[in-house]
Amino acid sequence: VSGEKEEASFRMLGADGEPEERRDVPESSGVSSQPEPQVQHQLGSLYGVPWQPPGPPVQHSPADQETSAVTQQQWHLQGLGRSELQAAGLPEAQLGEAAESSPSFLLGSEVGQPCSSSPPSEEVLSLLRAIPPIPDEVVVRQKRAPHGSWKVGTLLHGKRVYAVAISGSTHHVYTCGSGYIRVWDESALQAGDKAPQAQLDLQDPQDCVVTCKLFPDEQSLITGGASQAVTLWDLAPTPQVRARLTSTGPTCYSLAVSSDAHICLACFHGFVEIWDLQNQILIRKHEVPVYGSRCVDITGNIFWTGGEDTTLYSWDLRNYQRLHQHDLQNEILSLTHDPGEEWVLAGLRTSDIAFLHTRRNEQFKAVMKKYTRHHSLKFASCGSYFVTAIDTRLSGLEAPSLQKLFQIEESSGILCCDVSSDNQYLVMGSKSSAIVYQLLY
Repeated sequence: VSGEKEEASFRMLGADGEPEERRDVPESSGVSSQPEPQVQHQLGSLYGVPWQPPGPPVQHSPADQETSAVTQQQWHLQGLGRSELQAAGLPEAQLGEAAESSPSFLLGSEVGQPCSSSPPSEEVLSLLRAIPPIPDEVVVRQKRAPHGSWKVGTLLHGKRVYAVAISGSTHHVYTCGSGYIRVWDESALQAGDKAPQAQLDLQDPQDCVVTCKLFPDEQSLITGGASQAVTLWDLAPTPQVRARLTSTGPTCYSLAVSSDAHICLACFHGFVEIWDLQNQILIRKHEVPVYGSRCVDITGNIFWTGGEDTTLYSWDLRNYQRLHQHDLQNEILSLTHDPGEEWVLAGLRTSDIAFLHTRRNEQFKAVMKKYTRHHSLKFASCGSYFVTAIDTRLSGLEAPSLQKLFQIEESSGILCCDVSSDNQYLVMGSKSSAIVYQLLY
């Protein structure tokens, strides 16, 4: 157990992946946006494949390669011929293996030349015809990163949208704020004045949802905020409350759901509630530093907390011991992780993004050079990019190069954001609506 705060020893990178010196930035001023008056006193200052960072490659685990048909090395070698492979320094014994994974060699000894094998017999052809087609959902697809975005619609929520979620299977959008949650179907995404499909009124009109998470199967939603409960919603066939998990604190600032949807973490001022979602029981009320409890995330058997005290804490979910604490030198406004759960990303008050490996002592920082009131982060499910929303600007950055893919400038502050699991849509919450963008490939 590490009881000492670890000094920050980050590699500094610009937004486009180039090393950069840190500029002086003002200390946190505690600036926060103003929610509706009835919840202002409760929210306080709340609103004030697996990839590796640029540098030496990191060995992937077998589980990390489930979405890719070839290893990373084979992927890079696929476009190379034998002479180029030799120039790359591969020993002769590996040339055959690389050749087998290369489309140019699969086509024959020369590109465009027929293979020397004889055509299949009628018996083989009949067996092949008897094989059923592979369903689309199990076809391995190349991971892509978008090159741009196109604004397709605005969802008129009517109040500040503090939290938002979008499903990839149905493209339903859930906009959350004070008093209610609105549900929008796909037809509303490309319209500016269509009514919501449903409105889910909160138990108390004074309640306010400030954080929400879709379950991995996208059949359930969990919400928290200025209320006395964390609420579990069934989304199909009709959205409705499944359970209200009575909380021990007045305001839940952040939620995290495990990849198997068995555990939920709810972050309050000075403690984290650990819930068993299957049995809907509170496992533990875990104390954390009072000023290190603005946001929470979970990766495997580790959960992470951070906040105003500028320190990112990691905790063992099995014995609840503190593992490490990392001084990020600036207030932590948001946390997210990559799909492989290898990296945790922390969005800072200075707009910088800190990257920390979940299992190794590796860390670096992307320097954005702008003091901010809001900083939202979301990693795309494909793992090839993530988005960062800073005040009125949202940027898509490629992983691991940190090259800027696209940028969106809005007229009002972006309070939250989400990317659909099929990587087709991006949605952002603002002062009275949610804005929907389609991602371009």
